[in-house]
Amino acid sequence: MLDIKLIRQEPDTVRTALRHRGDDPAKVDRLLDLDTAFRTLQARIDTLRQERNTKSKAIGAIRTGKAEGDAEALQAEVRTLGDILTNLEAELAANQHARLDPAEGLLYQIPNLPDATVPVGQTEDDNVEVRRWGTPPAFAHAAEPHEEIGERLGLLATEEAARLAGSRFVLLKGQGARLERALLNFMLDLHLAHGYTEVLPPTLANADTLTANGNLPKFHDQLFQITDWPLFLIPTAEVPLTNMHRGQILDAGQLPVHLTAGTSCFRSEAGAAGRDTKGMIRVHEFRKVELVKLVAPEQGLEALEGMVADAERVLRTLGLPYRVVQLCTADLGFNSAITYDLEVWFPSQGKYREISSCSLCTDFQTRRGQTRYRDGEAIRHPHSLNGSGVAVGRCLAAILENGLQADGTVRVPEALVPYMGGIPVLGRPRAV
Repeated sequence: MLDIKLIRQEPDTVRTALRHRGDDPAKVDRLLDLDTAFRTLQARIDTLRQERNTKSKAIGAIRTGKAEGDAEALQAEVRTLGDILTNLEAELAANQHARLDPAEGLLYQIPNLPDATVPVGQTEDDNVEVRRWGTPPAFAHAAEPHEEIGERLGLLATEEAARLAGSRFVLLKGQGARLERALLNFMLDLHLAHGYTEVLPPTLANADTLTANGNLPKFHDQLFQITDWPLFLIPTAEVPLTNMHRGQILDAGQLPVHLTAGTSCFRSEAGAAGRDTKGMIRVHEFRKVELVKLVAPEQGLEALEGMVADAERVLRTLGLPYRVVQLCTADLGFNSAITYDLEVWFPSQGKYREISSCSLCTDFQTRRGQTRYRDGEAIRHPHSLNGSGVAVGRCLAAILENGLQADGTVRVPEALVPYMGGIPVLGRPRAV
């Protein structure tokens, strides 16, 4: 969440940021009204408490003979002050709820401010392409959707998945299951070789964890909640990784923190009806390798460039064509100040599709979770970053489509062959 001091001191900046995001700038005015009322109430309560304490002491002095006066009259005044304070304290509690309640508080509903370098835009069409790498394959044969390739080669079983769990689930088998496992291990090994520490977190998280991360209350409808338990399935390993130091004060020497995890992720895909209903692009359960960093604020931008490079390294090593896109203000995620998406080429669709999203969240998440560090005599909030390094299912789908050969088999990227037990090709050639 944002620092209330920033909102007080630069309300126009925050209003403009919300407007650029397509959000309601009136939230700022409502929050400032509540904030002013809170400070007025708090000052009034402090004054009345002091007055009540003074009168209570005077009553005690009168009753012990140390002073003269009407103790009964003062006692009546103390009771009246108590009644007034009870009402004011109820108003204060309601005000605090309206401002700061994690589920309903207005401060928790205001998104992060876009960085000054983020292009202003109204839709995803205003995102800006930064660079491309690789050349999309020029097939002499027809491109095929990955789900058709997978079914034909016995790697993917759509009907079985639907029978077991319903729509938007995937069942991989044989070489398909092995390829997914190979990708997960390959990505983790690659990130470990470049300074990340591997974590294997729970795939369940409580509401405090999801609130600190920024998924609650904003994205409640995207989450799977466990019935009769105060727990949710994680939508991404970013959730537990960004919370590992929640409520702690780190020493400056403990920064930077670089973490990676390969986990299952679960999303309801609410609002995605009719979109990418086939294959592995938009499903309820998928595997993803996540990257998370905690760094000193002055290192945030450099750390983001490094994270993008780490995600790009995965695609380059696999030989998959991709492009990097900077998201405009309206397309930024709730927590993000700057985001770069990596989009991999899908021949069957003739376009690039997102496979990684790398974001600098400044102190937005660490402030929500009260993650801090000592900087000399000062206590500061580090900046958090997160990114996919990368989505395993989408990467597998891209390999199937980009590696498709004229005989119907799929070439395994050279870097994955050792992870596949030396298998260089998936499937058997088509019968002539």
